Parts: sequence; C-alpha cells; structure tokens
Amino acid sequence: MKLFEAKPAFFGLLLGHILAMEVLAWLMIYMLGPGWVPSTLAALILAISQAQSWCLQHDLGHTSIFRNSRWNHLAQQFVMGQLKGFSAHWWNFRHFQHHAKPNIFHKDPDVTVAPVFLLGESSVEYGKKKRRYLPYNHQHLYFFLIGPPLLTLVNFEVENLAYMLVCMQWMDLLWAASFYARFLLSYIPFYGIPGALLLFVAVRVLESHWFVWITQMNHIPREIGHEKHRDWASSQLAATCNVEPSLFIDWFSGHLNFQIEHQCQGTVSCSLFPTMPRHNYRRVAPLVKALCAKHGLSYEVKPFLTALVDIIRSLKKSGNVWLEAYLHQ
Repeated sequence: MKLFEAKPAFFGLLLGHILAMEVLAWLMIYMLGPGWVPSTLAALILAISQAQSWCLQHDLGHTSIFRNSRWNHLAQQFVMGQLKGFSAHWWNFRHFQHHAKPNIFHKDPDVTVAPVFLLGESSVEYGKKKRRYLPYNHQHLYFFLIGPPLLTLVNFEVENLAYMLVCMQWMDLLWAASFYARFLLSYIPFYGIPGALLLFVAVRVLESHWFVWITQMNHIPREIGHEKHRDWASSQLAATCNVEPSLFIDWFSGHLNFQIEHQCQGTVSCSLFPTMPRHNYRRVAPLVKALCAKHGLSYEVKPFLTALVDIIRSLKKSGNVWLEAYLHQ
C-alpha cells in the first residue's frame, strides 16, 4: 500500500509555511510598527509557527521523512534548534520513554507530574498517605493558571537547558543559541531588549497552550497508573484515543488526532509502523480499527471539543478521588 513512503511535497509545504510565518511576523512589525495590534498578531503568527515546528521536528524524530535516519536526525536538530531553541536529543530522550510506556508513572515523563497535578492512581495514593501539597480538589481550576501557560515557558526551558549541560550536548546548545540570537537580533531594533523579551514570553505562553491541549487531549482522560504488565497492544490502546479528523484538525494537531495509529506506530520497542509518515494515518486507520474490533480492543474516537473538555473532567475527577481518600482514610 506504500504507507511507508513519505511525500516530499507534503513535508516541503510544512517547512515552507513555517518559514513563511516567521517572515510574515517580522514584516508585520517592520511595516506597521511595534504597536499593540501588530505585536499581538505577530505573536499569534509566531506561536502558530512554533506549534507547527513541534509537529515537524516530531516527524523527523520518528525518522518518517527521509529514508536515511541520519538525515532525519540532522534535520530535526535544525528544526528543533534553529527554529525552536530546544535540544533534539532532549526531546527524543523524553519522547521515546513516553512511547515505550505511555501513561505509566515514573516511566512516561508526560504523566509523572505529581505533586503539582494528580493523575489517575496517584490521586488515591496521595489521599491515603495524607499528602496535601496543593488543593488537589481544585486542580482542574489552577490547571488554567500553571498548566497550559507555563509548560513550555518554564518547565521545558529549564529541563531542556539542564539536559544539554548535564549531558554535554554542545552542538544542540549552539543550535539553540542560534535561535535566541536570531530572534533577539530580529526584534530588538523594534522593541529594545525588554520588549523583545516580552514578545518572546508571549509567544512561548501561546505556544504552550497549544502544546498542552493538543498533546494531552488523547492521554490525560485515559487510564493512568503504575505498570500493569499487559500485552503491548492493550497497554497502548488503554492509554490513548483518537479525535475526529478534519482538514483543519489534522493540520492544527499535526495529525496527533490519529493518536492510536501514531502511538502504535511510534513505540520504540515493539512497533507496528515505526516510520510511517503521518499523512498516511487516515489510510491505515481503518485497518487498525478493524484489528481492534477483531480482538475486542477499545478504539475510541471523540469530537475535538469533547476531547479538550475531558482533560478538565479528568483532572476534576482525580481531585475528587484524592479528597475522598484524604478525608476518609
């Protein structure tokens, strides 16, 4: 079926529209000046560019664009470093853990977020042990204050820098430095240093909202806990779900709305489709769904807005479970 063959035009257009948005944002400030309206529009455009860069580097990290793995890794370093200011090695280090053991505490870094948030089984454990570092029964509310706004700006920036220094990834550090040099040299002439830094923070905060909602709509509402030692397919499907596709949602989410197909193809250890380009997820989805039906495995597909709301519902449910265990044990 040629499902492993990447379309150069598809990924060329992805890179092209990312670079076009970077240029457009700068031209907007250059031509209209650094007023509030042009600055706000530029920040939104840059945030979309950053979000799409996450998607493109993700494709490269899965070696799904070039036939030669080395080319994928070199291109990922460029996208992750020059276009985003992060380390490709840092991303792969945490992302491969996620794919190997999705939604498993202390094995998947994406859900090992206690004591800030309690997910799944951790809410019962914290309640029974009388641990109360934060008002977890209100975590679905303070999530809006410290979850989407700060993940990329604070957690990722600190974790990424620490990884590059501790692991001595000097080439990644140089790539990241080139991003900051380009960004500051591009916008300091218009805003000065404080204004350029404020624009950077605004872009990171907007980008962080996209990252949290899009990457977690498939995972947080699903089963989260300790290792169950189940077969590989069952453990993958218990940890994820799909979101109904459309041309906009496919683009906006980087095809992560096909999370079941991606999760099954992305796993490091025991994979079905280790390098499948994401533009083929629509074609392989009926095959995966049929396989799940044959073996009685859940294949859940949600509307986009429902998937977003389910994140909050899940956080509220976990918080209430914590409170009940905290009060009655």
